[in-house]
Order: sequence, then C-alpha cells, then structure tokens
Amino acid sequence: MAPIDLSGYDLAELKGLHFDIEQEIKRRLRDEREQARARIHALAAETGIPLDALVKKALPRYRNPADIGQTWTGRGRQPRWVAEALASGRSLDEFKI
Repeated sequence: MAPIDLSGYDLAELKGLHFDIEQEIKRRLRDEREQARARIHALAAETGIPLDALVKKALPRYRNPADIGQTWTGRGRQPRWVAEALASGRSLDEFKI
C-alpha cells in the first residue's frame, strides 16, 4: 500500500480519521470473532460433539469482597472493580478465592 499524505489535514480532521479507523478495526475484529464462533459451532454440530466438551470453562479465581457475586477468572479484560482496586494500591492476591 502506498503511503498516504496526511499533511493537508488539520488536527481535528486527523483525530476524526483516527476515531473512524479505531471503530472500523473494532468492527472487523468483532466480525472475525463472530465468524470464527459460527464455524466452531457448525463443526461441533457436524461432528456431534457437544461444544462444552471442546471448551474448557475457566473457574473464577478472584472475588470482589464488596459484592461476592462479582468474580473474575483472571483471563481477559479486568473487571472495573479489579482495575479500581489495583489503581488504589491493593494487590490482586487480596481477592483470591
């Protein structure tokens, strides 16, 4: 791909382009995940293997002491309660189940 000359854009236009590009990347990633999920479900159905037998479910490793219904496996994006606790100087070990 040839380089794009962005010198004619002002800062507001560049920020708008940046936002639009980020949104498009998120949309495409979401679409790819959905397509992969659909292929996995179809393959499981074709073979007669229950999807649960193919996917190992992660158990929660951390619990919010302020709301014991809130748990986290330690995988993926941190829940807000974990991020806020860590930002305030607390240790993740404090929340282990």
